[in-house]
Amino acid sequence: MRARERAELGERLRRLRKRNGWTLAVLSDISGLAPSTLSKVENNQISLTYDYLVKLADGLDIDIAELFNGTDPMPPSGRRSITRRGKGRPVETPNYDYEYLCTDLAKKRMIPILVRIKAHGLEEFGALLRHSGEEVIYVLEGAIEVRTEYYEPVVLTIGDCIYLDSTMGHGYLAAGETDATVLGVCSGPDVGLAKTTKTIRTRKAQRKTSSRKTEGD
Repeated sequence: MRARERAELGERLRRLRKRNGWTLAVLSDISGLAPSTLSKVENNQISLTYDYLVKLADGLDIDIAELFNGTDPMPPSGRRSITRRGKGRPVETPNYDYEYLCTDLAKKRMIPILVRIKAHGLEEFGALLRHSGEEVIYVLEGAIEVRTEYYEPVVLTIGDCIYLDSTMGHGYLAAGETDATVLGVCSGPDVGLAKTTKTIRTRKAQRKTSSRKTEGD
């Protein structure tokens, strides 16, 4: 993520958190992200991978698009969105460089992402990722090795694709000497379920915070 985009994300996160009247500790309990991680995002020190952005948006009860746009994204309607080449929302992480597409649309059932895969080995990649939903990956450039929790590694080349359950541990590695580029499409969260779950988590987090204050008095 470029410095400007990282700063915008940090400012939006702080504004959304304060709009709800939450401390970093409460948002941490709701989203599952450590308070130190949230603080670093708000202070423009780190970028988040897709799985962390999903957790954050779910905790805030918003669409991922709202993390990238200063104004409310367009609501569902007879709608469309066009992203010109190189004009998506960039997010750079150690393993992947993401370019989020069509971020002006809210409550999408699909989240399209152009991804450059940089890690070439599992030791370099680290722990496999998990997040809600399902995803399909289509190889555009180079070759990738797909590592998953339950299956043997498989190599995909240009024109190949894979569809998988995103709650299963998974990771994509560049299989050749150069980085690889893929188009990823992830399913969006179930809004009704997300709201119900979020309400339960919020109440638990607020009770936990109140308990901490009582014990400290």
